[in-house]
Amino acid sequence: MRRHRPARRAPWWLLAGSLAALAAGDVCYSYRVMGLADLCYLLMFGLTALCLLQFTRGGALLGDRARLIDLLAAACTTLLVVWVFVIGSDRLHTVSATDVIGDLLLVGVAGRLVAADRRSVAAWLLLTGALGMLTGDVAYPLAANPLTESAFVVLYACWGLSALHPSMVRLTEPAPPRHSPWKFRWSVLLALAACTPPTVLLIEALRGDVQDGVLIAITGALTLLLTITRLGDAIRQHSQALGREQGLRAATAALVAAADRPAVDAAVRAAVGRLLPPASVRRVSLADELSAAEQPPRPAGPAVRSWWLAAADPDDRTLVCPLRLEPLDVARPSGGALIITGRREDLVAGHDALEMLAGQAALALDRVTLVEAVGRRDSDLYLRAVIRNTAELMVVIDVDQRIRYASPALRGVLGLDELPPLATLDELVHPDDRARVRNALRSHGDGTVHCALQRGDESQLLVELTYRDLREDRLVQGLVVTMRDITRNHDPAERLPQQEHSGEMPAWVNRRSAQQRFRY
Repeated sequence: MRRHRPARRAPWWLLAGSLAALAAGDVCYSYRVMGLADLCYLLMFGLTALCLLQFTRGGALLGDRARLIDLLAAACTTLLVVWVFVIGSDRLHTVSATDVIGDLLLVGVAGRLVAADRRSVAAWLLLTGALGMLTGDVAYPLAANPLTESAFVVLYACWGLSALHPSMVRLTEPAPPRHSPWKFRWSVLLALAACTPPTVLLIEALRGDVQDGVLIAITGALTLLLTITRLGDAIRQHSQALGREQGLRAATAALVAAADRPAVDAAVRAAVGRLLPPASVRRVSLADELSAAEQPPRPAGPAVRSWWLAAADPDDRTLVCPLRLEPLDVARPSGGALIITGRREDLVAGHDALEMLAGQAALALDRVTLVEAVGRRDSDLYLRAVIRNTAELMVVIDVDQRIRYASPALRGVLGLDELPPLATLDELVHPDDRARVRNALRSHGDGTVHCALQRGDESQLLVELTYRDLREDRLVQGLVVTMRDITRNHDPAERLPQQEHSGEMPAWVNRRSAQQRFRY
């Protein structure tokens, strides 16, 4: 276990304990301490039963053990009926019926593990060991010799090797529980199995002599244990489903009420705390602006809704759930992912709920983005309505300098009826001043810069450009630029179109160049 580090170690410790109890019973049997030997054998069967229950609890091979428990209960009571009314204790009086029934149950569970994964060497070794125990319990009382005794050697060797083989990890690998629908016939089968041992005891009592009382009592106890386990599984699954439903309902309400990205992040973290045990979660990250290339690497193969990554702790895993729009089942346009690191078993149990939470978070983030876009549009419309007749030159630009709003006065002084739909401030500025204006707007904070605007007739409009950095404002998310016309303070020659002049006017060219350089 220290070498292969299985997800759950309890089944293997129970298996080791059952082998130790069996060895102690064999030693007591050799020294004719029969009472202590029988006690050790009963302890061995109890530990083995708990071991098999652990193997079938939330494992990758047997995600839903309800049908297996129903079949085991029915098989146990059927063997009881066959032994009491068909074989009879007088025919095989040296063979322990309780040992045979217990061995057959072990063979049934081990065979189910092999059927679930035929490539698991550990499962095959468990089945071989169970068959060895069955053979020894039947053959050794009938003919005690080294050959029949070697069946128990097979048991010890196979069960010991099963814990050493690397495939033992897959027997306890956690997987999402697969719930099978309720069917009436399975309930009837379990009810008949629970009623059979008392019925057999009643029939023998009516005959006047109860010869198989111990066998009936042990079989009834096994059937009762299986029935209680079956009901406990149903109650636990119902409680888990109810908890997930309440957690997702609370998360949905919190995500609907979230007004910004920090609120969405807080709602997601609170939902993860409700869906998973708090002690099992190591890290929760809602990366809402990750593109597909920036997301953690996904495994090769067909597209999946989530995938697993290794974590620093061998017992932990990292679950990556891309933010997908649930109704459309498509990836969010701006990307993103919900990344959770925690205990592997708990993450597997809540895997489906976490995928659904990621989808709800994607919808909430897109709703917040849409509300912000609508708010900016309404703000721009309000601003346009208020300053429609003002002479102020003003524009609102995005981070990439794309013009979202331009005052009517600006269009008038530029000689344009309308600006192009995707126009940028850089296109309105004279080429000689574009680099300076671009660098000024890229810096954080407010400021002022002087520049020239290019009119439609290629003349220039000299302005004092003052900008306010409102990129962090939730409603604006851009820069507000106001301009003051200072053309009257300069030489009228600077408003003429710039042209290429030949050598007949060198002085004019030199004077024009100096004025252009020192005009401010």
